[in-house]
Amino acid sequence: MRSSSEKLSGSISVFAAVVDAGTFVGAAEVIGMTPPGVSRAIARLEKRLNIRLFNRTTRSVSLTEEGRRFYEQVMPHLAGLEEAAAAAAGGASAVRGKLRINLDPVVYRTVLGQPLDAFMDTHPELEIEFIARDSLGDLVMDGFDLAVRFGEPKASTLIARKLLDSRIVTVAAPSYVARWGRPAKPEDLEGRRHRCLEFRNPETGKPFQWEFHRKRKRIVVNTQGRLTVNDPGALLNACLAGSGIAQMLLLGAEPLIADGRLINLFPEWVDERYPLYVYYASRRHVPAKTRAFLDFVVELMRNH
Repeated sequence: MRSSSEKLSGSISVFAAVVDAGTFVGAAEVIGMTPPGVSRAIARLEKRLNIRLFNRTTRSVSLTEEGRRFYEQVMPHLAGLEEAAAAAAGGASAVRGKLRINLDPVVYRTVLGQPLDAFMDTHPELEIEFIARDSLGDLVMDGFDLAVRFGEPKASTLIARKLLDSRIVTVAAPSYVARWGRPAKPEDLEGRRHRCLEFRNPETGKPFQWEFHRKRKRIVVNTQGRLTVNDPGALLNACLAGSGIAQMLLLGAEPLIADGRLINLFPEWVDERYPLYVYYASRRHVPAKTRAFLDFVVELMRNH
């Protein structure tokens, strides 16, 4: 007969499988149980904890607030048990399995590329799924192992580790400057004197303010662009096509400025910085696959 602790451990494993799969049926397929068996295991766990773990609908399940907190608390320990089992089987430091990473779209295009190929070659048993999103969202509830995002972190239970600060530059294509002229100072962008490309802030739903920083001086310019986008790739392509002036991360613009495809319009006004962070659930019992990617991305960003 299984002890109560064994039953609890089994129910927690079922709980984690449901979170990962998003449905009881999906979890049942992964762990080799019947859907009713999964449902009973979750019911036992909810009764044991005296909380409701999931909001249930006919098509999907989602974590309640109590369920999310429990998941954050228990997953590091469950990961530790899995690592211990791997160690007993002779694979203590093996980097294997699948990583789901919430990734800022700019990061893959500008930084990862070839270095990621080398990382994957080093760890042939590792799979990575990058999901490009415009915000952090709920890392745990959305089933991500890590997130790599630009912007200051908000208060949460997640671990946030700063990777770098990227300067903000104001750029235009040579074709734009040839047609519309080069602004002499930031104030020349006021109103509609120039065609400014607006970038929508995913947190507020409104375009980012145009700010210019030089040492301790800060200028805010009220641009009135006619074209607004919410995708960094679309912003870059529109700027390269000569459609307007854009503010963007130097991290992405630097190689294009170097080869003459973009012009840094105000090189003396580039002291505004935007941070890049990596997020993960806990410092304790970090799985080997997660630790390997953390070490890789931290080392990679030291060179930028």
